[in-house]
Amino acid sequence: MKIVTVVGARPQFIKASVVSHAIRDHYADQIDEVLLHTGQHFDTNMSAVFFDELDIPEPQYNLGISGGSHPSMTARMMAGIESVLLAERPDRVLVYGDTNSTLAAALTAVQLKIPVSHVEAGVRSFRTDMPEEVNRLVTDRVSTQLFCPSSTAVANLAAEGIRSGVVNSGDVTCDLLARFTQTARSRSKILEQQNLDRGCYALVTCHRAENTDDPVRLQCIMQTVRRIATDMPVVLPLHPRVKKMALELDLLTPHKGLALLDPLPFLDMITLEENAQVIITDSGGVQKEAFWFSVPCITLRDETEWVETVELGANCLTGVSEAKILHAVHLATSAPRRVVGAAPYGKGNASEAIAVHLAA
Repeated sequence: MKIVTVVGARPQFIKASVVSHAIRDHYADQIDEVLLHTGQHFDTNMSAVFFDELDIPEPQYNLGISGGSHPSMTARMMAGIESVLLAERPDRVLVYGDTNSTLAAALTAVQLKIPVSHVEAGVRSFRTDMPEEVNRLVTDRVSTQLFCPSSTAVANLAAEGIRSGVVNSGDVTCDLLARFTQTARSRSKILEQQNLDRGCYALVTCHRAENTDDPVRLQCIMQTVRRIATDMPVVLPLHPRVKKMALELDLLTPHKGLALLDPLPFLDMITLEENAQVIITDSGGVQKEAFWFSVPCITLRDETEWVETVELGANCLTGVSEAKILHAVHLATSAPRRVVGAAPYGKGNASEAIAVHLAA
């Protein structure tokens, strides 16, 4: 069986790494995996470094497609993906998550009558004004294998009438952290490089268009981050979208206690996550990673796809209200860190479950 795996964004490289390892470790004689990189994330810190660090084979194809509006990017990706699929003639196309690369690959494959497998199926924010939500909805509708990270995702699909091909595989994020946390502890020097003490700083990430492309929301976030930095060190790795907009708005002036960094390699990032006192983010992946490490999480959104983290008391939704964020930080940093015993996303064997179904 030949599978073309399509990735394009940083979270997809990371997730694909553990599934690709499971395929190579257990089904190398049954599955020939071809890796296609759309180029959606193109700079070294957002893509190439992950292939090296996570031991992912170099992509056989790199379309080099990035930038532009969502429709134009998706259309260009579809044309490039079509050429690859016609040349490779795979039995199945494997996609991850909710990016433009995901949607482009799913639509192209189904038009060519190639079955689609979707990792992280059934995840919902119930906000169709978010591009990611539209990408998820369409991809799930055309997929024949739907690998869900949780029982909540399975229930979401059932409510939409999708039951065939649905598998509660667990979340590959758990596999990633189980596989690489010890490696990060031994190899990452980011705490020493930034002169950070364990459990004594805040880690902030921001990348969603609803926050980065709205000057009022981004100004509020940066102002709040500076307020927090007066009380404790803050580390903020800058997504390229944030950096571009923040420079235009003159929001990157130096501030004592605030470290503005370039995007970080995966091992450095999970080291910062594991050792933070609190994490402030709008990233779905970071919310789950904070949950895994039992680090209090504050999410700069009004809703989350990862509702289990909120229900279990590990995640607080604040939107971009400065008062709500500061109050949540106070609560998170004044109470002892608690460990959540529940495992709604599985126990670290999702990639093996996915590989079993792919090989069947």
